[in-house]
Amino acid sequence: MSDSETMPQSAAPEAPGSAPALPKEALEIASGYAFTGPALDLGALLWDGVCLPDAQVRIPLPMLNRHGLVAGATGTGKTKTLQLIAEQLSAQGVPVFLADIKGDVSGISAPGAGNDKVRARAADVHQEWTATGFPAEFYALGGLGHGIPVRATITDFGPLLLSKVLQLNQTQEQSLGLIFHYADTKGLELVDLKDLRAVVTFLTSDEGKGELKNIGGLSTATAGVILRSLTAFEAQGMADFFGEPEFDTDELLRTAEDGRGMVSVLELPAVQDKPQLFSTFLMWLLADLFHDLPEVGDADKPKLVFFFDEAHLLFHDASKAFLDSITQTVRLIRSKGVGVFFVTQTPKDVPADVLAQLGNRVQHALRAFTPDDQKALKATVKTFPNSAYDLEELLTGLGTGEAVVTVLSEKGAPTPVAATRLRAPESLMGPIDATALDAAVQASPLHGRYAQAVDRESAFEKLNAARGAKGPDEMTAPPKAAQPDKAQPKKDPSVVEQVVGSGVFKSLARSLGTQIGREISRSVFGTARRRR
Repeated sequence: MSDSETMPQSAAPEAPGSAPALPKEALEIASGYAFTGPALDLGALLWDGVCLPDAQVRIPLPMLNRHGLVAGATGTGKTKTLQLIAEQLSAQGVPVFLADIKGDVSGISAPGAGNDKVRARAADVHQEWTATGFPAEFYALGGLGHGIPVRATITDFGPLLLSKVLQLNQTQEQSLGLIFHYADTKGLELVDLKDLRAVVTFLTSDEGKGELKNIGGLSTATAGVILRSLTAFEAQGMADFFGEPEFDTDELLRTAEDGRGMVSVLELPAVQDKPQLFSTFLMWLLADLFHDLPEVGDADKPKLVFFFDEAHLLFHDASKAFLDSITQTVRLIRSKGVGVFFVTQTPKDVPADVLAQLGNRVQHALRAFTPDDQKALKATVKTFPNSAYDLEELLTGLGTGEAVVTVLSEKGAPTPVAATRLRAPESLMGPIDATALDAAVQASPLHGRYAQAVDRESAFEKLNAARGAKGPDEMTAPPKAAQPDKAQPKKDPSVVEQVVGSGVFKSLARSLGTQIGREISRSVFGTARRRR
């Protein structure tokens, strides 16, 4: 059957030398998506409720590092849109990172199941649908779930992100920054939560409370808040997320043997009730990539496209310093070849300074049942460029799997707003079973590298040894009296000598130079800028 036979005559494509068959406005929109270079296919143009399959809506591949937003009410198809874009990026050799909040993205690794709905959708948009699975790795925060454990050390996570997780106020956040600064300069490695607790306890003890005196000090009240927050955080089972081996974010940049980009799926259903934890961990992954990647400018295709699901959780109750850091990271990471897509319900969930940097927009349907919904709808409409559509009416009438799209053209200019019937993903639209997921994790070459947690000597052990303690309950005990030099065999300075007292710390810094006594350089996000 020909194209003209599968669509209304009024929507047939224009033939050379003939009168335009499409309405003028639809022709102008379609011409805005007629890219010549490599691009991802999103779907077909909708005009007056009719799908025009020869007017394809696309995103230029080089523009995927200009960031994007996928928004819409619950149940409108945002997850399937992520899956559709991720599949095509993988096929083009671009690695992808997906945060799987609900546990239904693992199906990207398995071929899809053809059915009448899928075949009808493919016919509507002229898609040559073929069931296809894509190379995938599965991760889980701290190993809580089926995936390969993803951990970070406290040192590399940094004070700003940790303050967000612990819900500290600005004063407490600044005090935590002083604690990190002290630990950095004194060679006290903060690997896990007990290391940080040990340093805070030391700095409020008789022998340690003078250490921060010249740089603002640490009040007992603030230290108490931080310690209580750490204790509550650990009581919720969060201790496993901090430790070693720390995850190397270079793993996210891999391609499969056949050249397709690896799809890294972070399984998050087990921590759905800890939204600040997983949203902040996602920001740590992004910040770590930002530190390590070289500048590449405008490349032919991105090095990685990072999908940041439930983005509103990241920005909720965030401090100004935190928001400024996000804005700067998003602005600068583009030049390192990384594209970031924020996924949320409405554009107003994203701060204006961040939203202004999101050049590619896929807006699914919005609901307008309440006055607040109406305000959100009007605010969303204002974020789009001039449109040939009545967007307020259109956005409330879109069906599942339909969206309003505007992207950046190959020249970097916004394309016309296009109502779009989206293509169907070719991989499984749903989760794979737990047995298959566990088998994939066990078979991964990364499993042996990250599966087993390691607890090496760090700040807790050093301070404990220095103070003659036997366990964490004795951390507040005064240090044992130093033995006369003649009672000690001649050897390099001991751990006790390295840790206790500011004068000894200075001596340690002089003796070990850049090996331990060096201050760690920290990024705009407070994360440690050093390779593991």
